[in-house]
Amino acid sequence: MRNNVETSTVGEILFEEFMKPNNISAYKLAKEINVPISSIQDIIHNRSKITVDISLRLARFFGVSDKYFLDMQNDIDIRNSKKGVNEINDIEEI
Repeated sequence: MRNNVETSTVGEILFEEFMKPNNISAYKLAKEINVPISSIQDIIHNRSKITVDISLRLARFFGVSDKYFLDMQNDIDIRNSKKGVNEINDIEEI
């Protein structure tokens, strides 16, 4: 049996590493990058993923590379997919 650390979501990282330290609410961020507040809230609460458009807007606002948030989303998706495949393989070995 493996002990795996749960992968953070892109929403958790956005909130904890970018919004919280800069004291930015979902409302303020949405207004600043010109998207519906529901888009930001859905990302924060893991109801939706980062899109190319949102990634570009967030990158511009926070001063990171254009692909920063999209790459983070893809990395998280790959980690979670690998974890799922590994869990299936572990069950089949039993």
